[in-house]
Amino acid sequence: MNLAQHLFEERRRFLTRRWFFRDCGVGLGSIALGSMLQDSARAVTNPMAPRKPHFAPKAKRVIYLFQAGAPSHLELFDNKPELTKWDGKLPPADLLKGYRAAFISPNSALLGAKYKFKKVGKNGVELSELLPHLGSVVDDLAIVKSMTTDAFNHAPAQIMMNTGSQQFGRPSMGAWTTYGLGSESEDLPGYVVFSTGTKGTSGGASNWGCGFLPTAYQGVAFRGQGDPVLFLSNPAGVDKEMQRDTLDAIRHLNEQRLGAVGDPEIATRINSFELAYRMQGIAPEVMDISRESKETLAMYGAEPGKASYANACLLARRLAERGVRFVQIFHEAWDHHGNLKAGLKAQCGQTDQASAALIKDLKQRGLLDDTLVIWGGEFGRTPMVQGGNDGRDHHPNCFTTLLAGAGVKPGVLGRSDEFGFNVVEDKVHVHDLHATILHLLGFDHEKLTYRFQGRDFRLTDVHGELVHKLLA
Repeated sequence: MNLAQHLFEERRRFLTRRWFFRDCGVGLGSIALGSMLQDSARAVTNPMAPRKPHFAPKAKRVIYLFQAGAPSHLELFDNKPELTKWDGKLPPADLLKGYRAAFISPNSALLGAKYKFKKVGKNGVELSELLPHLGSVVDDLAIVKSMTTDAFNHAPAQIMMNTGSQQFGRPSMGAWTTYGLGSESEDLPGYVVFSTGTKGTSGGASNWGCGFLPTAYQGVAFRGQGDPVLFLSNPAGVDKEMQRDTLDAIRHLNEQRLGAVGDPEIATRINSFELAYRMQGIAPEVMDISRESKETLAMYGAEPGKASYANACLLARRLAERGVRFVQIFHEAWDHHGNLKAGLKAQCGQTDQASAALIKDLKQRGLLDDTLVIWGGEFGRTPMVQGGNDGRDHHPNCFTTLLAGAGVKPGVLGRSDEFGFNVVEDKVHVHDLHATILHLLGFDHEKLTYRFQGRDFRLTDVHGELVHKLLA
């Protein structure tokens, strides 16, 4: 056999069907893998595309007015005449069995409420005299007086209320919502966060983080005045055409890499660049509350150009109108270990009017029917005194949360004991509240999961029961 024949035989021997399927990437496994990677790449190109929940939802969006620092339920929502009778006396010994307070000795004197209550609404619901505006919308509120949590310090309690865990690293409720539903807005983030009050939250950005979910689902912090996000405006010398050319080139490179590896974080990067570009056109208009009528501004107590809780509530409605899925306002100002009487009056003065105005405004625009509004903090305050005779410590055993809007049944749910210390009827744990919120958004809380490190995680972890009495 000459050399030419030998080379021909070698070539024929290796060009077999087995070699073709094995080495040319067209085997059944390779074909299936290639198809899966293409589908994955297409699916993550726009991670915020609208998606259908497990069943028809009552709520299409959420506005969460988070009163960080923990407002006192005993002065605002849960009237306890017996506590007033015991003012200055030591609590009954059996009440404190196994109880652990954050700072005070549990064996501290009881403190009666600093403010009076009034009956309001059709059913004569008792609310504090500090909340006349919320009193005007009480017939739209579900007042849950039987909330409990596992944490009694601010940072872990805030993180638990927002993520279902006291530990850092879990996705927030807003992130789970956008992960499950996507967003109806193409020009604004699906999850927007405002921070008002006297300081930032004790739990920090973990309160609105995405944890192990793709970063597309984390909250985007907006400022209350000026550009909503820093560096949103183009610098001097960069016009729209130059910016578009640059973004197109970057997008092309990112899409090439996405097609090769299918990493959802690359899709997040593509989406965030494009979203920022679109936001440059719409965000200034959305954030300009001077476009609102004088009557609307007066209803909220909002002032254009001035960052405030009232402005943030009005902006929440404007964002909800434009398809933003989850808006959260963190008002960190309620931690009254002392100066309770003056502190509550000041904070109710800042928040009561705008909170009620948001509910009225949504209702008159036909948005309350499919918008869930939540008002509440991370825990309650002790019936025992701290700081002389004008303060209360942290209290996880019992506190109050308000809900209004889509699918919520108005009225009072739950009851605490005569001192507002423990829940005695219809206990609602944080996990139960989360399960119910997800239900209103159209999700079975046990099925909205994300696999991470070999385990399927969910907002309610391995807990949570649907609170049927909260459903209309």
